[in-house]
Amino acid sequence: MRKWLKLITGGGAVRQQAESKPTNTTRADPGEVANTIEGGISGSNLVQAGTIGGDVVPGQKVTGANALVVGQVVLPAPVVPAMESVSAPRSAGSVPAAGLFVGRSTELARLDAVVGQSRRAVVVAVHGLGGVGKSTLAARFAEVRADQYSFVWWVVADSPTALDAGLAQVSAAVAPETWALPVEERVELGLRWLASHEDWLLVLDNLTGPADVASLLERVRSGTIVITSRRSGGWQGIAETVAVDVLPEDDAIELLTRIVQAEWPDADLTNAKALCAELGWLPIAVEQAAAYLGQTKITPTAYLDLLARYPARMFATTAEGADATRTMARVWHLTLDRLSDTPLAIAILQVLAWWAPESIPRDFLPTTADAPDINDALGRLSAYSMITLTATTIDIHRLVQAVTRTPDPTDPHRAPDDIATARDLATTILANAVRGLDPRLPPDWPSYQAVLPHAQALLEHTTAADDTVPTCHLLAHVGNYLGGQGDTTSAIAHHTRDAHSSNRILGPDHPDTLTSRNNLASAYQTAGQLNRAIPLYEQTLTDRQRILGPDHPDTLTSRNNLASAYRAAGQLKRAIPLYEQTLTDRQRILGPDHPDTLISRNNLAYAYHAAGQLKHAIALLEEALATSERILGVDHPITRLIRDNLATAHQGD
Repeated sequence: MRKWLKLITGGGAVRQQAESKPTNTTRADPGEVANTIEGGISGSNLVQAGTIGGDVVPGQKVTGANALVVGQVVLPAPVVPAMESVSAPRSAGSVPAAGLFVGRSTELARLDAVVGQSRRAVVVAVHGLGGVGKSTLAARFAEVRADQYSFVWWVVADSPTALDAGLAQVSAAVAPETWALPVEERVELGLRWLASHEDWLLVLDNLTGPADVASLLERVRSGTIVITSRRSGGWQGIAETVAVDVLPEDDAIELLTRIVQAEWPDADLTNAKALCAELGWLPIAVEQAAAYLGQTKITPTAYLDLLARYPARMFATTAEGADATRTMARVWHLTLDRLSDTPLAIAILQVLAWWAPESIPRDFLPTTADAPDINDALGRLSAYSMITLTATTIDIHRLVQAVTRTPDPTDPHRAPDDIATARDLATTILANAVRGLDPRLPPDWPSYQAVLPHAQALLEHTTAADDTVPTCHLLAHVGNYLGGQGDTTSAIAHHTRDAHSSNRILGPDHPDTLTSRNNLASAYQTAGQLNRAIPLYEQTLTDRQRILGPDHPDTLTSRNNLASAYRAAGQLKRAIPLYEQTLTDRQRILGPDHPDTLISRNNLAYAYHAAGQLKHAIALLEEALATSERILGVDHPITRLIRDNLATAHQGD
């Protein structure tokens, strides 16, 4: 079998030796042969038996009937071996080291089980989110199972060109004399070798999707192929699948600890669990953070602080010598590039980034796009493991969210304007979801409960400087709901931000600004902070009378609420006249059957009861109860409240 030879001048003679791929070929003219070599060439250490004139430079094979031309030297074409009869050298292999490997016993067992189902023609797809450790798992499998195969080969298969290059390398690995052939010929030879042998393992790393491997699988029906891919779907009938998720808590902490202590044995790893949790237990993020801790000698607590203060920088920062493309900032860039032909998918991802990572209702998504387009976009995001879909909800990894909502002018997928637009849209969607609801009514509580975790996440990821009018509406609704559920601290925080932002955006005299101040005063009252509630109620009533007029429903609400605060403070002499005036005005303006009028009757009766005027209280409550049962129904919350107060009044009679 003929080896490819390189001609090297020296001492007047020409020595030939095995060489890697040559370059700079020319095709011999059939009618002209210049500087031919006289004498025979044989053996593995050969010398030229004559002399050569002209330059001698590396060359490449010329296909067809033409000979190989080295500069102006013509050599016979390499002999293409019969690949079916070529045995793989045991030393051949290209599997990258798995590196530090922690946990994954379940996934390895699943991979073993799938491969063990058949002794030949096994194809298994290891899929999961970018950075979750698919390649590391495949490398570990290849490493510990290498002795089961006569040939193990690793191909970076992230594009059709890369896949072809890897298959061409298979040919050169098993038959080195083929290295000088054109790539397309070596691909064909590699496929022929794989198709005619059985005891080999081929790893196709980071394959885009099933379509890219279809032609290979049509030709090759033997051996074992392990595919890693971000695509979770489309493998039915093609490959068995092994899903790879984030690390369990203990394994993530162990990974971080071992990496840090390799550089810093006495490191203080307090809050290692909190750091891993913040990183969502994602291996690539844990490794990146651990390498940084080991190099800079900072604690997990300090890293968490940096991550909160400088997210964009920390997502992209690696330890010295690390692969800059294997960072939190870059790991999903390739996936987003592949999704760029579906702009709606990226737009949806940018909206999802602002909400809680789990149980996002699918019906929250914007209705500005057609339902089929939204479904297609969600399907593509799910196919690339960027989200997890159920029939009704969406889950997304918290670190995917964090990177997606962090603007980077150098990243086309995270342009600052696009991030801001997505933030505002995410806010508007939540505000619209609670518009028209009443946090006092139990039938509306499920809607508030669905919105609450996503509203809280959005508000945590934004500042008051980012607030818009929809943000203020969302703050008001969520604040009122939380106050009604007994979380007065959160209610006060939401209403305080609402009041400040409304004042900045709308101005101090806008009706919505006045409402935000009324809500804040109510939250203070619910929390028992009457010294803060009463002055705010008084100022809001004064402003509403001036701006809206004394008969406006909002003015009547302010008067009712101030009376309620006076009663709570024990100032009944101030509360009762204010309640009486409010009831009179509501009956005149809103009518005797309006729910607000019923509330005024109940409140005045409550004040009469507190003042010992039980007959007045009972008469008002009986009238209010009859009207409420007729207008609102016997089970309405207002009806039940009046009924309970009437029972209490009778007990005191």
